[in-house]
Amino acid sequence: MSRNILACRVQSYEPFPALAYEHLASLGIRYVEIPLPPPERVDQTRTELQRYGLAASSLHAECDPGRPDLAARIAQQMPIFDALGSKIMFTSAKAGATSFSTACRRLHEAGRVAADHGVTIVLETHPDLVTNAETALATMREVDHPNVRINFDTANIYFYNRDADALAELGRIVHYVGAVHLKDTDGGYRHWYFPALGRGIVRFGEVFEMLDAAGFAGPYTIEIEGIEGEAKTERLVCDRVAESVGFLRGLGRL
Repeated sequence: MSRNILACRVQSYEPFPALAYEHLASLGIRYVEIPLPPPERVDQTRTELQRYGLAASSLHAECDPGRPDLAARIAQQMPIFDALGSKIMFTSAKAGATSFSTACRRLHEAGRVAADHGVTIVLETHPDLVTNAETALATMREVDHPNVRINFDTANIYFYNRDADALAELGRIVHYVGAVHLKDTDGGYRHWYFPALGRGIVRFGEVFEMLDAAGFAGPYTIEIEGIEGEAKTERLVCDRVAESVGFLRGLGRL
């Protein structure tokens, strides 16, 4: 049995997220990535997770380095991480109109706050701070805090970059990876094509080998965003997640 934490992002079930917990439990998945619940829903969220034998390995939360009060905003969210036992804050952070140095200084301060709670902030593979390995390295070196890391998305590397190779990019930043989104793609630049795992071009076996060698144990989070223009049904979204879990089981990750 794999020692890795393997999770699924509940948004993979969109537009039917209510199906996620029961279906994932039936597939043997024990971890999920969910949006940060508001304080008044924390107890309800914990009860729902426990009902299905699930735990929130990561929470999708707010971390906007364009805000001068970023560290305070992180501190406000930490009690929810404590209550749910989650140690990974997944976020899409953009500098935008804020200077690179200022954005990174604020992320460093955010990392200091998160560290007090044993939480690591992981920045999604999105422009403009983690567009690719080059920008990610610059960001990590400037932020310079062990509790701010990268969420490596195996498909976004292709979506946001022309002529990219996920393994080559991962190799340059592997020691800064704090979480991974397992997402497949046809490799097209800005092409919204994210099917079940194993149906695209991502060489997941080699991705796992590289991360294993670096000592990374998760969380690995399944993310399926579908195909542009398709009509989603409950059967379709559930079948894609089930197929993806089966694919990972075949790789020995479950």
